[in-house]
Amino acid sequence: MDELGLFPLPVVLFPTERIPLHIFEPRYLELIEECFTEGREFGLVFTSVDGVQEVGTRAAVAEIMDRLDDGRLNVVVEGGARFRVVAVTSGRAFTTADVEPVQDDDEIPPDLSRVLELFTSLAGEAGSDVDIPDAESPLLDFELAARVDFAPEDKQGLLASTSPSGRAERLSELLELALEALRAEKVLRDRASRNGKVTPLEPE
Repeated sequence: MDELGLFPLPVVLFPTERIPLHIFEPRYLELIEECFTEGREFGLVFTSVDGVQEVGTRAAVAEIMDRLDDGRLNVVVEGGARFRVVAVTSGRAFTTADVEPVQDDDEIPPDLSRVLELFTSLAGEAGSDVDIPDAESPLLDFELAARVDFAPEDKQGLLASTSPSGRAERLSELLELALEALRAEKVLRDRASRNGKVTPLEPE
């Protein structure tokens, strides 16, 4: 059992993912400064109208980009291992909790070639120069999910899943939906550019 300082935010951080954060609340400035100075991790947990989720991601402060005159910070954090909150603790200005690692079920690793194919197609349709992760990475599913702007609730579902095969199936579904939406949007834009109007797509 380990104790972590928690940072609840309306975002989901995947393992290996890097995201920028703007820190302004004194309690979280204290947390971030402490973690950066001491080389420690904190726990980033997704919070929504449903409350704070119990599965989160360990985060390390990879870089402090700006120290503003009023004390605020712009930082980049990097996601590490997943954890589950066991019990909320007290004694600090920020929330702390005893946590345990989240382990995947003992399954045969799924074939992620379809997921990788869908991601590559999506990146091509979007004209994005996003880098393609190593197909042999043990965290390939999370690395791919981190590169797509899914809804945070969908991201949290992927993060909390302990079934590699279930996670791969859900990721495929989300990528297929994103690809369909992007292609439909491109068709509408093309039609609008030709006649100045948007013609509804014919139902399939």
